[in-house]
Amino acid sequence: MAGGSVRRVNELSRCGWATSAPDYVAYHDEEWGVPLRGEQELFERLSLEAFQSGLSWLIILRKRPNFRAAFAGFDPAAVAAFGDADVARLLGDAGIVRNRLKIEAAIANARAVLELDRPLDELLWSFAPAQHARPATLAEVPATTPESKAMAKELKRRGFRFVGPTTCYALMQAAGLVDDHVADCFRAGRTGSPTPVGSIPD
Repeated sequence: MAGGSVRRVNELSRCGWATSAPDYVAYHDEEWGVPLRGEQELFERLSLEAFQSGLSWLIILRKRPNFRAAFAGFDPAAVAAFGDADVARLLGDAGIVRNRLKIEAAIANARAVLELDRPLDELLWSFAPAQHARPATLAEVPATTPESKAMAKELKRRGFRFVGPTTCYALMQAAGLVDDHVADCFRAGRTGSPTPVGSIPD
């Protein structure tokens, strides 16, 4: 997340990372930090964060419709049934990130979801901190936390791949397990529900 801590777009102050493209503005205003529930929804977010590793999130964001089509809407049961032919299909799909290790990890992770003794969203939300200090600037936003390290350790123990502490913390930020909108961002403290792009909070 490069850039200044806060920038103004459409007269609203936003986290500096979110203003370089319209895709980012919409994602920041409507999704990032909004509490997300549901096994399929969180499996999608976990998968996309893994695919993002080493790449710009903007690449993943723009390819998200293609990812959803290629991975059966991220239905864990459907993805868990993928075989060699599906891997070959995905490796030939220019609409997604064609990385064999990440593709195979997504399939392995779907199978790990099916093996869980509790819903995926319940497991992930068990690592949400009871208290989380709001960062004043982007410089204060951590890359990992004790909770993200604990989440990564537990997911790996359960057979998940591409779930390091940094990826887990990015998931926690995106899915609203923590609210890392900087203090002067108009979304700070307003992550309970999405805000339409360009709208001005009360």
